[in-house]
Amino acid sequence: MGKVKITVLKKEFYEDLAEEYLTEGAQTGACALMNVGDTFLYEGNAKMPEGFCPWAWIDIYQSVSAISTGSTFTPWNRKDHQTIVCCTDGIRPVVFKVEAVNESK
Repeated sequence: MGKVKITVLKKEFYEDLAEEYLTEGAQTGACALMNVGDTFLYEGNAKMPEGFCPWAWIDIYQSVSAISTGSTFTPWNRKDHQTIVCCTDGIRPVVFKVEAVNESK
């Protein structure tokens, strides 16, 4: 199994949905656990990287695992051994780039 780098690309927040459905409404804001540019390294054994959101981990682990074993998402993605995924929080989703780490670099 290879190492996988996970990078936070984008955070969304749907204020209208928060106001309608969340206890604290729009005060909740975007995800407080992740910031754009944060990076995490997956080193195998299904172990969540330190500091990663457990809920997001459940959502993206399948893609992380696939990339770690050499899978590719081409022809849908332009680059081999990389994919873009997000957590399933419908009000404040976080978008991640998941990419194989080239050990020789």
